Amino acid sequence: QLQLVETGGGLVQPGGSLRLSCVGSGFAEATADYYAVGWFRQVPGADSEGISCISSGGDISGYAEFVKGRFAISRDNAAKTVYLQMNTLKPEDTAKYFCARATYGFCPTGWTKLDNFEQWGQGTQVTVSS
Repeated sequence: QLQLVETGGGLVQPGGSLRLSCVGSGFAEATADYYAVGWFRQVPGADSEGISCISSGGDISGYAEFVKGRFAISRDNAAKTVYLQMNTLKPEDTAKYFCARATYGFCPTGWTKLDNFEQWGQGTQVTVSS
């Protein structure tokens, strides 16, 4: 079974940057690059928010308005890794960030909704504070 593991979170000051990684591993590791992957975030007591999605071939479906111009999604299929580069971070970006695998190699039409993905990782905490 494929597993998704997110790393790269931490504490950063407002205006700072972080790069999150989502690595596919496990028995089905070789298939990790077959699928589209989305990034989401969630704060306690609230629904998850879709940030972006990237297809197996590297096509990007779009970005949520609240991260446009600041975040960038990318992937390295050889490394079985999808990245989320986060720049100009704001306190309101504080959340647990996690990646999710789509059913196919293309991003679902409703890529902003976690229900449209097959599985997701445990997440990595990002805290933006001075």
